[in-house]
Amino acid sequence: MLIRTEIGVDAASIDSLLRRSFNTEAEAELVQQLREDGLLTLGVVATDDEGQVLGYAAFSPVMVQGEDRNWVGLAPLAVDESVRGQKIGEQLIYAGLDTLNEFGYSAVVVLGDPAYFNRFGFEPAARHALHCRWQGTEAAFQVYRLADDAFTGAEGQVDFAAPFNRFG
Repeated sequence: MLIRTEIGVDAASIDSLLRRSFNTEAEAELVQQLREDGLLTLGVVATDDEGQVLGYAAFSPVMVQGEDRNWVGLAPLAVDESVRGQKIGEQLIYAGLDTLNEFGYSAVVVLGDPAYFNRFGFEPAARHALHCRWQGTEAAFQVYRLADDAFTGAEGQVDFAAPFNRFG
């Protein structure tokens, strides 16, 4: 399995992975819209020997109280059912965090299972007086600090890119 930044020829394979990994086509359509709108900050793929995408993590810009603080959101994250349990999701997340750190991003937010994301160093966003627009997601909304000063002066609502507005 090769973990790398996505390239243009991966788009169709990523779309296929997302359509078979989720109950609806919403995540595939989300990534397609982020890509079309130039809002896909980083995409990390896991490919097999033939170049087939079997894992994917997307990162896109988020705003904190309407301010661009050089933060991104992680969503969606998908791993093909045939290779689950091989820590591919973990490799995708670590590769994404490393790349974002290299490019000077300050923080990453995610809406996901705390038991899963805590092991990477994500912590409840509420600890830093941060929340997202979706009610009832306080425990699932988490943040990862990339820069030492990421949380200085940062509090309030974190808004994902416009294509996420279709979700509730």
